Amino acid sequence: MQLQMRRYDSPEDYWRIRSFLRQVFVANGGRELSWQAYRFDYWRWHGIENMGHGRLEHDVFIWETQDGDIRAVLNREGPGQAFLQVHPDGRSPELEEEMIATAEQHLAAGTTHGRRKASIWVNREDRLRQASLKGRGYEREQSPEHARRRSLSVPIADVSIPDGYHIRALGDVDEHPARSRVSWKAFHPNAPDDEYEGADWYANVQRAPLYRRDLDLVAVAPTGEFASFCTIWFDDCTRSGAFEPVGTAPAHQQRGLGKALMCEGLRRLQGLGATLAFVGSFSPAAHALYAAAGFTEYEISDPWSKTIQTPRPSP
Repeated sequence: MQLQMRRYDSPEDYWRIRSFLRQVFVANGGRELSWQAYRFDYWRWHGIENMGHGRLEHDVFIWETQDGDIRAVLNREGPGQAFLQVHPDGRSPELEEEMIATAEQHLAAGTTHGRRKASIWVNREDRLRQASLKGRGYEREQSPEHARRRSLSVPIADVSIPDGYHIRALGDVDEHPARSRVSWKAFHPNAPDDEYEGADWYANVQRAPLYRRDLDLVAVAPTGEFASFCTIWFDDCTRSGAFEPVGTAPAHQQRGLGKALMCEGLRRLQGLGATLAFVGSFSPAAHALYAAAGFTEYEISDPWSKTIQTPRPSP
């Protein structure tokens, strides 16, 4: 199949890529061998808008047929990170090589002494991509992601939480500061309070197409402060839901709040007709929490990295 590569060039591409990712997810039998639409949304509205991680027109490449059907997409996430989204019916060594070469040329991040580093995430069972990367001098790093999933036909645990705490959906815009602060506390547990940068970023998260406030859950402490949170993305086209992010402020950890929030979220997804739920984990603590909430099946992906010497300009 002859494919043409081009850069992302219009808002229409955004919606076409999301549709393509849904097709890939279904074609892969509900396995996260490529991104789901929610993750593309999250990168677009949080990674790009709030964290400055790239630009769609600069960091997304599309391979399509002469009829305009998308068959593969290459995009970045964090600096130097590249993700290859490929329909299983169109995979080939030639396409893998072309996508990896494009990532090296356009998505590698500068390091020191004129060098750049490219990191490409690969499912641990993907022998084709691993062979291509090995042939180009990549090495696997030791920081795997567990892409966890669970069926919603399996019973969901009833989890008790300490007296005085309660779980509910996030309120209106006046609760953005509280939601932002608990997120900052959870992911920056040792940072001083004066480094907190405020809540302006949260409005961008809510602009993502799949965002639903009834699936943006918080656990409220007896004092009224937010203690824990999880945001759930439900895609009615694939009947799947994903948890991103999940966290608990250090002062409220080890009280079962994270598990209780997730189980409440699972029940809400079940009520909407979802059949599968997903969450990603990196640390032993996250592995344990998500397994306790029933996410015991998983795919493992690893970053494969290569340092590239930037050619000196011609005299």
